Amino acid sequence: MLIFRLAIRNLLRQKRRTILTGLSMTGGYMLFVLSMSLVEGSWGNLVELFTLDHTGHVQIHRDDYLDHPKLFKTIRERPALEAKLSSNQEILGFAPRIYSAALAYGDEKTAPTRIIAVDPEQEPSVSRLPQKVLSGSYFNTAVNDDGYFQAMIGEGLATKLDMQVGSELVLISQGADGSIANDIFIISGIVGNKNSFNKMTTFLPLNAAQEFLALSDSVHEYALKLDSPDDNTEFVQTLDLENQHLTVSTWQEVESTFYRTMLADKQGNQFMMVLVTFLVFIAVLNTVLMTVLERTREFGVLRAIGCRPLELVKLIFLETTLLACFSVLIGLILMAPVIYWFTVVGIKMAMAVDMGGILFDTMRGEFSSYVFFTPMAFIILAAGLISIPPGLRAARIQPRDALGSH
Repeated sequence: MLIFRLAIRNLLRQKRRTILTGLSMTGGYMLFVLSMSLVEGSWGNLVELFTLDHTGHVQIHRDDYLDHPKLFKTIRERPALEAKLSSNQEILGFAPRIYSAALAYGDEKTAPTRIIAVDPEQEPSVSRLPQKVLSGSYFNTAVNDDGYFQAMIGEGLATKLDMQVGSELVLISQGADGSIANDIFIISGIVGNKNSFNKMTTFLPLNAAQEFLALSDSVHEYALKLDSPDDNTEFVQTLDLENQHLTVSTWQEVESTFYRTMLADKQGNQFMMVLVTFLVFIAVLNTVLMTVLERTREFGVLRAIGCRPLELVKLIFLETTLLACFSVLIGLILMAPVIYWFTVVGIKMAMAVDMGGILFDTMRGEFSSYVFFTPMAFIILAAGLISIPPGLRAARIQPRDALGSH
């Protein structure tokens, strides 16, 4: 307790040096927090856009369909599976999907296209597909008077084939039974723009694609939206489908390249912030060493009246860590409203990023304990570590030499 009171007294006595050192620590902490908040928040927003664009938080496939997609690798036991998913409280929504490739015909032009078939009623519970329809209308499962189903196509495919809402689209593909699949569809809407991820995609109602590709009632995938997206890995481990032919994958596994890029960017940012904080603490170390040199006579007196060398190490350690604690506390008070503003309002970007027809135009931060307390722990730990060399130097001071110094 005596050492603690002495450390407080010394900090108050050296006001100028304490203020300058504290400002350095506070500035480093504020910069660290702001950087982490923007990185975590920006990637969090991108992940939300990415997963709600098409992947969902979790996907279910047959066997190794994710790595080796084949038209015949389908999920057939749908009623039992959907009953299981519907009864799970952690699942907010799920949607079946079918994938295939086809050749699309316009009046005079052709183009390859990717077919994505969805249930028009279930898909909105998992993705933002209806919001991505920029012209025309969202399709349904009904056929028109001529017996044709509706379809939606990407802006790139519409431009390539010179088609618009109401045009007839001819698709030719291969059915699951080996037959040639061909049919006419009426375009009900154009999805996204020319730069969208789905610019060359054709969206079909699920029942239309099942009939077109001779898949009966089978599907290739179930996309799930969870109540707690951050816990999707734990959810996958606890989900028991009682079917050894089904594989459950998180979005991190489905989009592994995107996920690795995100992790690499976060790690790069954290390394840069650690480097900047390290440079700040080099200056702090120099300040503490200068303080020790200036207080040589004081330490000599303490040694002369019986203070042990270890007590001097503790004294320097307490002074530095207490100053770090006060500094980060002030930084926390100053940064909390700033980070809250970044989280709620954010900064408008000069150029919006298209995510499959959904525009990412605002950079937002993340307001969380991780953002505030990770830099806090790092700075306090670093302050404690840099106090050890000056403390050891103070502990080696001999009373006779110190009292004779000027």
